[in-house]
Amino acid sequence: MNALTMPLLSEDDKDQSLRDDIRRLGRLLGDTVRAQHGEEIFALIEQVRQNSIRFRRDADEQAREELERTLDSLSNDQTTQVIRAFSYFSHLVNLAEDQHHIRRTRAHLIAGSAPKEGSLAHTINTLYSDGRDTQALLDFFQTAQVTPVLTAHPTEVQRKSILNCQMVISRLLDERDRIQLTPEEAAANEEALQRAVLTLWQTRMLRTAKLSVLDEVENGLSFYDYTFLRELPHLYAGLEDLLCRKDGTLTQVELPTFMQMGSWIGGDRDGNPFVTAEVLEQTLKMQSSRALNFYLNELHTLGSQLSVASLLVSVSDELLALAAASPDHSLHRTDEPYRLAISGIYARLATTYQHLLGHPPALHASGVAAAYTDAQQLIADLDVVHQSLLQHGSAALTRGRLRHLRRAVRVFGFYLAPIDLRQNSDVHERVVAELLEAAKPGTDYLQLDEDQRIALLIAEISSARPLASPYLPYSEETRSELAIYRGARSAQLAYGKGAVPNCIISKTDGVSDMLELALLLKEAGLLHPLEGRLDVNIIPLFETIGDLQNSAKAMDRLLALPAYARLLASRANAQEVMLGYSDSNKDGGFLTSGWELYKAELELVEVFERHQVRLRLFHGRGGSVGRGGGPSYQAILAQPAGAVQGQIRLTEQGEVITAKYGNPEVGRRNLEVLVAATLEASLLSHRDAAAPPQFLAAMDELSAHAFRAYRNMVYETEGFEQYFWESTVISEIASLNIGSRPASRKKSTAIDDLRAIPWVFSWSQCRLMLPGWFGFGSAVQAYLKAHPHDGLQTLQAMFKGWGFFASLLSNMEMVLAKSDIGIASRYAQLVKDEGLRNRIFPRLQAEHQATLSALKQISGQAELLDANPLLKRSIRNRFPYLSPLNHVQVELLQRYRHGDTDERVRRGIHLSINGIAAGLRNSG
Repeated sequence: MNALTMPLLSEDDKDQSLRDDIRRLGRLLGDTVRAQHGEEIFALIEQVRQNSIRFRRDADEQAREELERTLDSLSNDQTTQVIRAFSYFSHLVNLAEDQHHIRRTRAHLIAGSAPKEGSLAHTINTLYSDGRDTQALLDFFQTAQVTPVLTAHPTEVQRKSILNCQMVISRLLDERDRIQLTPEEAAANEEALQRAVLTLWQTRMLRTAKLSVLDEVENGLSFYDYTFLRELPHLYAGLEDLLCRKDGTLTQVELPTFMQMGSWIGGDRDGNPFVTAEVLEQTLKMQSSRALNFYLNELHTLGSQLSVASLLVSVSDELLALAAASPDHSLHRTDEPYRLAISGIYARLATTYQHLLGHPPALHASGVAAAYTDAQQLIADLDVVHQSLLQHGSAALTRGRLRHLRRAVRVFGFYLAPIDLRQNSDVHERVVAELLEAAKPGTDYLQLDEDQRIALLIAEISSARPLASPYLPYSEETRSELAIYRGARSAQLAYGKGAVPNCIISKTDGVSDMLELALLLKEAGLLHPLEGRLDVNIIPLFETIGDLQNSAKAMDRLLALPAYARLLASRANAQEVMLGYSDSNKDGGFLTSGWELYKAELELVEVFERHQVRLRLFHGRGGSVGRGGGPSYQAILAQPAGAVQGQIRLTEQGEVITAKYGNPEVGRRNLEVLVAATLEASLLSHRDAAAPPQFLAAMDELSAHAFRAYRNMVYETEGFEQYFWESTVISEIASLNIGSRPASRKKSTAIDDLRAIPWVFSWSQCRLMLPGWFGFGSAVQAYLKAHPHDGLQTLQAMFKGWGFFASLLSNMEMVLAKSDIGIASRYAQLVKDEGLRNRIFPRLQAEHQATLSALKQISGQAELLDANPLLKRSIRNRFPYLSPLNHVQVELLQRYRHGDTDERVRRGIHLSINGIAAGLRNSG
């Protein structure tokens, strides 16, 4: 073989196009390497590739030895080129697989196949079959809320420039699918692909400087350009049309705005000192600019299209009034009222743009008009255009650009995405203590017990008297916290109350944590004691195992406070609670984290029902299984009965944002899945069935065993912290320019202080994936020993009949399939202390084997992923291209840690981190 191509596997013909795309991209990459670096480098890369495939496919030990000899003997320059080749190939395979997913989805739709699970069509059909009627669905959407929230966690190692190159390649692959190309067109497409691959190869993969928060904001905004601004309105339109087709009595339906995007980027201050009031203000301006520019461009195009003449068609009086108010006095448009009306709308929006952003838009209006005070006024004007077209025989003209623009304004407003503020409870505690001490010396708030704190805080938030004074000197921390909440109030006044609607408290462990935030909100004018009104949601985040176990008690006590209940009434008597997946996993391990989250939800549902308060759960899921990730559809359906109730928020983090939303069609599919799962979890009748008591008891036992095994290894084994820092790339990840946030909350190497994101990311790089499975094997062994007669049958019944347990094991199976204990053993050799290495790695190896064995016993599979052949194929095909990257990474780490200061070594390590992350896709 003379190019970087994938090995052929015995697949059905339906996957032939995927293989063709991978071959094509591999050949183009190989041609680029040869042209740019010569035959010698190309031949070297080919040798590495072929030996890796032989070893992986045939377990050829000679190939392994040749591979290791070759890789160990590379110069620094050669190492860099090998890393780049295999890293870029992983990126290209991702693009080919995404395109194949789109291709197969379209093929099913064209063939008229039955709707697939996870699609809205499948879900609507299922609900009708289950006895739900159209009115039940329409009622559901009146109070539904589905919100994916983008966060800026540092596992997205790709630069935006790389993403832009990939978007070009994706579009060219898509063109080959959708259009029957002439020979000349096919040649032009091939040449354009070659240019795109060359551009990708010549684009720097790594950042030269650390990202600022505003860099992260800009990166996040790019997904609105790619996907959200257009695809969310398309999703609404598709769902509305689906309902109309399903129910012949409906001629048209406009659903309320139940789905919008959310963001933490620019508002998440937990451990990030660079998020300030100034950053929040600038973030809102950047977001608003994206939204308003989109609306202005759409209006400009719409105006060119709606050339309807009043000489030929009647229009409404309201439309005529809009046209008359327009500053556009062109003689060429005197009989074109829609164009005049849209020109007037454009002028008002342009003035709004000037007021909010401080400068005019690039394309000036035809004249001066008054600014809109809020997005509702813009919506009202667009509705006038819509209604006039409907009333006068032009309904078809309402269903294109105008329909999508009207929906976009409803979804994105003037602020694009609501920004959540987040801060650690310890910070709130210190700030409140300082404010109280300054106002009343001797209060000594930090020494008060929980009951005393609650009484004091209730008195303060019930009083209209301000606590903070502009004439007193406060610490920098206190000034910064007050400034950002005051900035939130200013944002609500400028952009609307939806601009900053949520404040989240990390590390919540009691009622006083929530009341401390309430006090700070009062000081900023976001809580109004005399009216009993709250302008933002106060959201506790329960993260550790202990906090999850205490969450229902804490909320029960909070909801029982009359002063807080009065405030909650101003928020439609709905309370959001956030559950932390990442930190609970790092605290207690994969199995215990999942189980405690599930139990916490059950208990919260009961507490909220008793207080007659609507519960909205916010799931702090990560990209990887080790941080609560996994397929969103199955995860939502696996929630306990009553936990969804039509409302759900969940975080989308790191490299998963790119994987889910970098491609518009894939993005719309992922958004659709969230809506479909929320519908099913809320409305299907069988969702009310609780798990049998024996299942719950078995999970309690398994969790207790797994917790002991995990805590014993990670927190109680002497030297484990050192083993972790030396056997993984955590030190190098901490120095990689992939985010604005430090890797640890404190300047220490303690695992307690380390953020969950780099913790999981590091284990994935060395292919051990410890946070996604450790403890399960020991737990099953102990359970079977305690239940020798029926233990296995119980676990098998749980797997077959309980969605929660099946989802848990499915996610773990995916992690185990991507793990490689042989590669992990090479990373273990990086540990300097041979005794420490020999004490820990065999235990990790034994637990890995025990977990694999337990999973196969319970699932009945001979091999991992037998029930998921598509993922199995993808992973098997990727491994030959990941193995060289892992091998080279270990070699470079050895050189670097032994004092090789060559910049190419450090850069090679960072390049390998990028490539391995790309190959694994959901690694952090």
